[in-house]
Amino acid sequence: KEDLKNMKKGAVIVDVAIDQGGCAETSKPTSHSKPTYIIENVVHYCVSNMPGSVSLSATRALTGVTNHYGLLIADKGIENILNDSQAILEGLNVYKGKLTNKPVAKTLSLDYSPYKG
Repeated sequence: KEDLKNMKKGAVIVDVAIDQGGCAETSKPTSHSKPTYIIENVVHYCVSNMPGSVSLSATRALTGVTNHYGLLIADKGIENILNDSQAILEGLNVYKGKLTNKPVAKTLSLDYSPYKG
């Protein structure tokens, strides 16, 4: 919050992580109908689910980069790919009913169980 005083008047913070709790101390979720607010002359844009405003484009972009991983899982099987691919392992959130993503567990105050392959 103190850093806002060092920013130029009219500077903008776009918090794309607002759905996960935000990345700035002064962030709070907003909506498309009232997307911005100002603190210390700094504009904050913290719309939850930003891609929702361009849903078709967002869907195409997301599937364009995730389809590869889906095909790897289908080809190798989940057990094998979790042991072979660090990227897929890092994207794992829940496995066999256990929360395997530590930051998610912490944010939601839930028990964390690391994946053990």
